[in-house]
Amino acid sequence: MNSNHNSEKKTTDTKSNHENYRSKDDLTKKQKVAAIKKTLKSDPVDVDRLRQLAISRGGLINDELRRQCWPKLLNVNIYGISKKPENLKEHRDYNQVVLDVARSLKRFPPGMRDEQRLVLQDQLIDVIMRVLVKNPELHYYQGYHDICVTFLLIVSEDIAFALVDQLSTNHLRDFMEKTMEKTTKILSYLYPILGKANPELREFMELAETGTIFCLSWLITWFGHVLSDFRHVVRLYDFFLACHPMMPIYVAAAIVLYRQEEVLQCECDMAMIHSLLSKIPDGLPYEQLISKAGDLYLQYPPEKLEQEANLQLKKSQSITNYKKLKLSSRSQEPDSVLKARRRQKLKEQQERRLVVMNRQEHGSRLVKVTVWALTAAVGVAAYAVMYAATDLNHWWYGH
Repeated sequence: MNSNHNSEKKTTDTKSNHENYRSKDDLTKKQKVAAIKKTLKSDPVDVDRLRQLAISRGGLINDELRRQCWPKLLNVNIYGISKKPENLKEHRDYNQVVLDVARSLKRFPPGMRDEQRLVLQDQLIDVIMRVLVKNPELHYYQGYHDICVTFLLIVSEDIAFALVDQLSTNHLRDFMEKTMEKTTKILSYLYPILGKANPELREFMELAETGTIFCLSWLITWFGHVLSDFRHVVRLYDFFLACHPMMPIYVAAAIVLYRQEEVLQCECDMAMIHSLLSKIPDGLPYEQLISKAGDLYLQYPPEKLEQEANLQLKKSQSITNYKKLKLSSRSQEPDSVLKARRRQKLKEQQERRLVVMNRQEHGSRLVKVTVWALTAAVGVAAYAVMYAATDLNHWWYGH
């Protein structure tokens, strides 16, 4: 009885949050920018409010705000990032990462100078390898670099590493297992979602044995590999960073449902339906799709589809870690406090260095004085000996 009550309360709370998101959609662009900046300055930062703003229409508006908000959504202190290790090339996946990054030309903005792109590609390799070296339990997969490059195009190399590092141990954790077992089980949620929203569509696709491979790259790259317009990619990233790790599969379902008429008019053949769905057309209404995905998540949350999808959510490392992340992110401090703390830390380090230098200099002076004293003493002794020898000579020859 208590578990049912808790489940109902959880659903009610989630619906309440979603309604709040909807109520914020009527903010103008200028109002939303002001609201985001105000939220960033609050102490502690209201991360729940920041999530609402990231989810609602327009997301985080521009890349300048994303640079400030994405670390807060992932609970990353950008003023305390670990230094780059020197042993990146020794990792088992280094050669594969280099090959994948070399093939990632289309992920960089058209018209970018070759020199600039080559620098970014080198940085991309380092970002990926830093995460893998730091977390030896994580396994690289093809498509991971598509997620990493999205962050690198928005923030600096160090911050991109910190964000991807946090993301890899939370939202992406199930994709980074040694096998694709958990990834396949996440994909298995697609048909139960489609079946709840449109039973006819699900039956048609299952009859054609369409499967889920057509949307594998959508899921594991957060659509970064398949969308040509970078604006749509970062808008989806705003949404995913603010949501449950399972949200990408709900967006996938929203896209299939949006194209349901095309699918149902297609011949009931696996190859034809796969070919149709694997190519995402230009001009999709992403704000509408995001809203639809949110509705699907609320109507058919992962917990209700668990048995049908054959994935025990408690075994998902991504979901388990995300719950911890969401809880810990509420105790963050604004950047002004973090900057002040960093300045104080640097000041203390500088003072310690000065003390050490003064001690070394003082020690050096003592050594010099001692050497001088010894030299002087030796000189006096030598003079005394020489003087005594001269007197002896005078005495000897005088006699």
